[in-house]
Amino acid sequence: MALDRVQSIAIVGAGAAAWLAAATLARRLKAGFCDIRVIESPQEITNAFSEAALPSFHRLNNLLGIDENDLVLKTRGTFRLGAKFKDWGLSGDRYFHTYGSLGAKLDAVPFHHYWIKLRKAGIFSDIEEYSTATVAAKNNKFAHASLDRNSMLSLYSYGYHFHAELLAAYLREYAHAHGVRRIARNVAQVQFRGADGFIDALQLDDGSRLAADLFIDCSGVPGTVFGQRLTGAFEDWGHWLPCDRAVGALCASSSEPAPYSESTAQSAGWLMRTPLQGCIDCTYVYSSRHISDDEAAAILRRDLPGTALTEPRLLRLLPGRPARFWEKNWIALGGGALDRLESTGLHLVQTGITRLLTLFPVQRFSPPDIEEYNRLTTMEHERIRDFLILHFKATQRNDSAFWQHCRELEIPDTLRAKIDLFRRCGRVAMLDDEHFGEDSWLTLLFGQNLEPQDYDPLADVLDIQEVTVALSRMRSLIKEGVDTLPTHANFIDKHCPAELGAGW
Repeated sequence: MALDRVQSIAIVGAGAAAWLAAATLARRLKAGFCDIRVIESPQEITNAFSEAALPSFHRLNNLLGIDENDLVLKTRGTFRLGAKFKDWGLSGDRYFHTYGSLGAKLDAVPFHHYWIKLRKAGIFSDIEEYSTATVAAKNNKFAHASLDRNSMLSLYSYGYHFHAELLAAYLREYAHAHGVRRIARNVAQVQFRGADGFIDALQLDDGSRLAADLFIDCSGVPGTVFGQRLTGAFEDWGHWLPCDRAVGALCASSSEPAPYSESTAQSAGWLMRTPLQGCIDCTYVYSSRHISDDEAAAILRRDLPGTALTEPRLLRLLPGRPARFWEKNWIALGGGALDRLESTGLHLVQTGITRLLTLFPVQRFSPPDIEEYNRLTTMEHERIRDFLILHFKATQRNDSAFWQHCRELEIPDTLRAKIDLFRRCGRVAMLDDEHFGEDSWLTLLFGQNLEPQDYDPLADVLDIQEVTVALSRMRSLIKEGVDTLPTHANFIDKHCPAELGAGW
């Protein structure tokens, strides 16, 4: 069997996605077991100035043995409790999607049913007051969650914001130290085996030939020339996810960095601000059917909150997925084509690599391994797709052609069933392999003004007075706990301040 296993891997791509994959594989497989090379174009840039990581990135830190403070310092990073959304449901609306629970367990049913029960009795409060992460974000506070499970300060997690090129460099250095070799060339041609259609080798632009057992495409969906040639079919989600362009630039920051990103709806898309140490990445993600590239770049420049530090970079998006993520001896990795709205790109690289390691072929390219990989990866992408679509569909705006288009979207049956169930009784149907949990769905549903007609009848086991007292105490405990936290800026200054050069 030793001779029939995968013994060499070639990763094609640039940026954090390629080097995250390389670093993870190198850590788990080790140089003596498998040879890993990254073919990185010396001219290629990812176009994105920043990368946002979900709380799942902690698992990567633990696997690789990365020191969090060192990582944040060297990538000019900040911490991410979640995202603030402005003007999505209606112009003037504000809500947070943060990484933590809404409320704490009271009795037999999820917390939000008790909150709905009080609202229907005329007792109103803001549901965000029951989220420790959201209260902390609103007050620019940050610290690691408490280890005391009885504390309200234990009920949240966090991700990160990174400077994209510095994160790629950090992971590249790690991968090099673990035996990964970098080949700074362009792929000129893909050579296939005539007998079975597998990739035999890549011909590089210097005339050299690179053979491998397994090829991984980290250049983004639908992928490089060898990805397109091999899979052909692509499932286009542009009719559900209307934004197909992004233009971004870095600008100077005159204020302390917030522990969250900010996504503000625009007339033809949305504008994201990602705080880094010393600067802000501003990106306008938009529909080219509703605004031109030049107009979008002009709006980006107009709305920069500080002096521009870079020229705008344009990124083309093609929302969707390949028909198969793993075909023969080629794998498409990551979610680079999905809307950046919930920052799932790095997460999908992580889960793709983790899934590959879990299903690493017992024999070289065993069909059952490949089929299971494709089934699980497709399911994960479709669940995230539905979560992203809801941001656009659940709007009451009709002030532009773009938002009118979003209101009229025909959505997947899986999402329609979830919306219908929530509207009827406040329940959230959680399907297999959902990355975003019930609290994330609730944040979005409530934040964009979807109101349930009723609540779980088991919430009436507790009477109104009991629920009122419990929720009032919960709000007080959260506020008191958050008041003890340091500011986000003070936490960074104490633990991981970056050395900022000129212009930063």
